[in-house]
Amino acid sequence: MKLFKPIYEKTLKWALHPLAERYLAAVSFVEAFIVPTMPEIMLAPMTLAQPQKWARYATVSLIFSTLGSIIGYLMGHYGFELARPLLDKLGWLPTMQTYMDKMRGLGSWELFWLLVGGGFLPIPMKIIAWTSGIVGVPLPAFLAAMVVGRGKRVYLLCGMIRLGGEKAEQALHNWIEWIGWGLVALAVLAVVYFKFLHN
Repeated sequence: MKLFKPIYEKTLKWALHPLAERYLAAVSFVEAFIVPTMPEIMLAPMTLAQPQKWARYATVSLIFSTLGSIIGYLMGHYGFELARPLLDKLGWLPTMQTYMDKMRGLGSWELFWLLVGGGFLPIPMKIIAWTSGIVGVPLPAFLAAMVVGRGKRVYLLCGMIRLGGEKAEQALHNWIEWIGWGLVALAVLAVVYFKFLHN
C-alpha cells in the first residue's frame, strides 16, 4: 500500500504554488503538535526549485515548528491531567509515570541534550513536545533545545539538497515510501519495547 509517496507528490505541487512558503509555515506549525506529516517533505522540493532560498525556507520551518511546539508543550502540560483517567483505564499510566519520574530525575543539562538529540532523530516533534509539557521541563530550556535540535535538522536537509541538487531530490522521491514505512516500523518497535519488553 502506497501512503507516503502520494503525500510527497502532493507536496511537490504545493512547493510550486505562489503561497508555498505559507503552506510550509502551516505544515511546520501543526506538525509540531498534532499532524503526522513532516515539513521536510515540503522543504526538499522547495529548496530544489529555488536553491538560493534554502536558508530562508529552513528558517521559516524552524520558526513555525518552534511556535507549534509551544502548543504541544501546553497540551502535554495541561491536557495530561484530563487524560489521566483514560490512560489509567488503558493500563498505560504506571509505565508512563515511571518514565516521567526518570526524566524528572535528570539535571537541566541532561534534559537539554536529551531534547536536542530528540529534535534530530526521526521522532515526531509532537511526542517530544507533549512529553516535555507533561514532565514540566522548564520552558526556556525546552525552547532552546527545540531550536538547536530541529534547527540542525532542517538546515542540514536544505543544505544537502542545495549542494546535491536534482540527484538528491530524486533519491528522496524514489525512497520516500521505504523511509516513511521504516519510520512507522521504528515507532511501533519502540512502543512494543517500552510497553512489553523493557523492565
